[in-house]
Amino acid sequence: MKSTEAFKVSEIKTKIHIIRGQNVMFDFDLAQLYGVPVKRLNEQVRRNIERFPADFMFQLTEIEAEILRSQFATLEMGRGKYSKYQSLAFTQEGIAMLSGVLKSETAVRVNIEIMRTFVRMKNVESETHAIWSRINQLEKKYDSNFAGVFEAIRQLMSVGQPKLQKKIKPPSE
Repeated sequence: MKSTEAFKVSEIKTKIHIIRGQNVMFDFDLAQLYGVPVKRLNEQVRRNIERFPADFMFQLTEIEAEILRSQFATLEMGRGKYSKYQSLAFTQEGIAMLSGVLKSETAVRVNIEIMRTFVRMKNVESETHAIWSRINQLEKKYDSNFAGVFEAIRQLMSVGQPKLQKKIKPPSE
């Protein structure tokens, strides 16, 4: 098992997926991070199911599981290679709850790093939103300024030019 110092934000971020519009981590990724078998993790969740309401954890549908499986090109085929049950997906709150049911120092340390990663991601998302908002404001501001500049150029160019009595139309095709 890796120490939490060895975990990098990018390593944890690769295990965060968006399912049903929520950032989640799957039971198999969490089990790997915690250094426990998936079966043990899911067993502890079932024993403490009251701690995991639908907004903390949900089971993937068959379609979601198939889409997930198709994204991993290295999956080997064969009997007993993968769980016969659809994976569990844990939201940030569900992951926080896991450290309490697994009751190990590793689970607590790993959860701290995962929570920090979620917070960093939210901060980046918030900062990105603020930057895009500012860019949009600047675009609007400069678009109107450039419209004025082009209008001034048109006026300057028209000074001293004879005005046409009739507009010339391009030839029809």
